Amino acid sequence: MANRFRALPILLLAAFLAGCGGNDDGTFDVAFMDSEQNLFSDSDRLSLGGQHIRAATQGGLVALDPQGEVVPAIADRWNVTEGGRIFVFRLRDGSWPDGSEMTAESVRQALTKAIRNLRGSSLGLDLARIDEVRAMAGRVVEIRLSSEMPDLLQLLAQPELSLSNPGGGTGAMNLVRDDDGAVLSLKSPPERGLPMTEDWRDYVRDVHIHALGAQEAIDRFEAGEIEVVLGGRIGSLPLADTGPLSRGTVRLDPTIGLFGLQVRRARGVLETPELREAIAMAIDRPALASRFNIGGWVPTTRVVAPGLLNDPGYIQERWTDNSIDELRQTAAGRIARWRAAQGGEADAEDLTVSLQIGDDPGLAILFDELKSQLARIGVALVRAESGEEADLSLIDRVARYGAPLWFLNQFSCSLDRGLCSEDADFLVAEALDEQDAAQRSRLLSDAEAGLQFANVYIPFGSPVRWSLVRGNVDGFMANRWGFHPLPDMAVIPR
Repeated sequence: MANRFRALPILLLAAFLAGCGGNDDGTFDVAFMDSEQNLFSDSDRLSLGGQHIRAATQGGLVALDPQGEVVPAIADRWNVTEGGRIFVFRLRDGSWPDGSEMTAESVRQALTKAIRNLRGSSLGLDLARIDEVRAMAGRVVEIRLSSEMPDLLQLLAQPELSLSNPGGGTGAMNLVRDDDGAVLSLKSPPERGLPMTEDWRDYVRDVHIHALGAQEAIDRFEAGEIEVVLGGRIGSLPLADTGPLSRGTVRLDPTIGLFGLQVRRARGVLETPELREAIAMAIDRPALASRFNIGGWVPTTRVVAPGLLNDPGYIQERWTDNSIDELRQTAAGRIARWRAAQGGEADAEDLTVSLQIGDDPGLAILFDELKSQLARIGVALVRAESGEEADLSLIDRVARYGAPLWFLNQFSCSLDRGLCSEDADFLVAEALDEQDAAQRSRLLSDAEAGLQFANVYIPFGSPVRWSLVRGNVDGFMANRWGFHPLPDMAVIPR
């Protein structure tokens, strides 16, 4: 199947240039490769599709624009004081959807509730440095931190941190469900915190939302029924080349995050850090990407994504002086010595590792490649049966903000996602209380080193996110968060 792919540069448009057409009925249709249950969920734990709908219909203090940058929302401006430990937000004029006054106290209560609802999640860990939310005079809300938190605005822009009100949605769009998904309509300019213009309806359009399987979404895009398809991952990537796509483009986001294997159980050839390291050494990461012909994909052996802004450089890529053949020889030697220590009669089950992974076309390709690679060091990779406890699980997660803390928090023992490191958690906790930025960076680097030593995560590289976007569509831009605000797609360019 790999021969069917064209190279897809991660930072460039694929060479499928669109025509100028749209739907014959004049509607603007967006399909998510997601289920309706996920897309329209009212849960505090959202899929990527659910995040898009929540962000369109419920507003936070701030939001993300098409470039992935933080912009005003319910707060129209802010400033930072006390060395980055106090954020002061001035609310825009307006009221809650039910007509009640949007006071600083009511916003404080809504934000405090949103933060409380995220306890026990990785986002809750990311917000741990928020000491207090205060309502001040003059429509001002103040957030006080235990230590400097440069990424607070990025976190507050997450859809899960939107401010809800019983009287209706606080976002830029109204949602009405229908038999084919939903229709999103932009609110009037004053409701969006903008000056009123009489002809504003001439420059906006409704966005029709569809929850579709990957193949159906692509087929309807090719048929001209859909303008934008969102939610593409590596599992559905092979489907994007089933036709010429002469009327659209494939766009890949330059995302950062986690893409690799989480160790769930320490047993057999995953029993010790040294054995788990042998598994990590045996994986040829560029070869994984070559099965998909993804040019520019960034492989890594680190827990934290390489190249982050202000990375102190304490942690480097592993095994850079060794070829993959040398690494596999070392890994096979460790497996052989472990077998000898078992009396040379290691059970076949102990040499078998089960992986929890989906059965989408791209994931089938990934599984086959991993199985072939691990076989070279004497380890048998099998798929975990549905409902069965697996030894490994695939992690494919885009970062919410570009700092080491996000990556480290994904492996917190409190989340109970698999093997973890209490020592790393301790260092992270120390870092949260540390006031000196340089020492804080050192503590977080030591935490990464601890996770790396424990080998609880076997990284591959950056996660893959892709979309189909017709060439005449404005309001869409590839960005590192894989997030594409729907209100911007509802604006017709003048």
